[in-house]
Amino acid sequence: MRITLHIGSFCEAAMKEQKIKQDICIGASIREVRRQRGLKQTELISLLQLEGVPMTREALVKIERGAQHIQASQLRAIKNLLGTSYDELLEP
Repeated sequence: MRITLHIGSFCEAAMKEQKIKQDICIGASIREVRRQRGLKQTELISLLQLEGVPMTREALVKIERGAQHIQASQLRAIKNLLGTSYDELLEP
C-alpha cells in the first residue's frame, strides 16, 4: 500500500486557517500603534485589501476589542503596514 502526501497543499490550507490566540492584548496594541501612525480603521483596511489581505472594518473592530482572533497573515500585514515590530504588537 502506498500513501501519497501532498505536503505543499496541506501546509497552504493549514496556513490559511492559522490563527493566533490572543492571550495578550494584541488588538489593543494594534489600535494604539494605528492611532499613533494617524491611520483610521478604514484607511488601514484599504491598505490591507490593496496588499491582498481580506479584512473588513467590522473584523478589525472585533480584533482591536479582543473579540476575534487574528490570523497570522493579518498580523504580519498589519505589522508591515504600520511599520512596527512584532515585539511592539505583542507587548503585554
